[in-house]
Amino acid sequence: MNESVIMALAATLGTWAVTALGAATVIFFRKPDPGALNLMLGFSAGVMVSASFWSLLQPAIERAGQVCRMPAGVVATAGFMCGALFMWVSDRIVSWSRGRAEGGRGGPDQRIGRIVMLVLSITLHNIPEGLAVGVAFGILEPHWSMEELMGAVTVAVGIGLQNFPEGAAVSIPLRREGCSAMKSFLAGQASGMVEPLAGVVGALLVVYVEALLPFALSFAAGAMILVAVHELIPECQRNQKTKPYSATMGIIMGFAVMMLMDVMLGRS
Repeated sequence: MNESVIMALAATLGTWAVTALGAATVIFFRKPDPGALNLMLGFSAGVMVSASFWSLLQPAIERAGQVCRMPAGVVATAGFMCGALFMWVSDRIVSWSRGRAEGGRGGPDQRIGRIVMLVLSITLHNIPEGLAVGVAFGILEPHWSMEELMGAVTVAVGIGLQNFPEGAAVSIPLRREGCSAMKSFLAGQASGMVEPLAGVVGALLVVYVEALLPFALSFAAGAMILVAVHELIPECQRNQKTKPYSATMGIIMGFAVMMLMDVMLGRS
């Protein structure tokens, strides 16, 4: 197996582990502080927005100018729009399935349906994140430099950071629904299991089809932006009466941390 693919697998196994750590918070408390949860979700959104530009769109535009005949801006825009469209269609499918689950008779079956759809929603969000990590490692040349490697590691670390609150965002609502702490943890960490698979796929696509790289990077960026704007930012803005700026400061800190890491570690 190609060395870049192996590194992508290792990195996405790490991001999955961070998801499991986030899900494990359900073992320590049943009802988290709303302000703290808003801060964590806002941080996730800030990291995703920042990573979408510094780690995905910027290198996509640069690489498109080298390997594509079409204008770099057109390639990046097309990939970005397709990524957003992919997540929109996925969300429509999930919403339709959720509506069917909630439209039937109540009781345990209805509650199980809601739980399954919650886990599926977060799992779909993790697909572009795994792709982003896989693509970041897939672009490493056979004789990569330490600067290039650190750039890929930056993407993985950024994704891992925002996976922690996502794991909690799955397990804690399940605990509120009445699931046991262990079942809530298992469901939360399971939502990140798709990332290693997506990471390997992303790395393989880049390794063997280099011309797809700019489109793949932009695709992941579009998907991440849609998730951040449509899901995470509205969610972190709930219950702000006591601490109205918790979510906002989380977004600012997440963006700043990811930008600082990316610029300092060589992806700028």
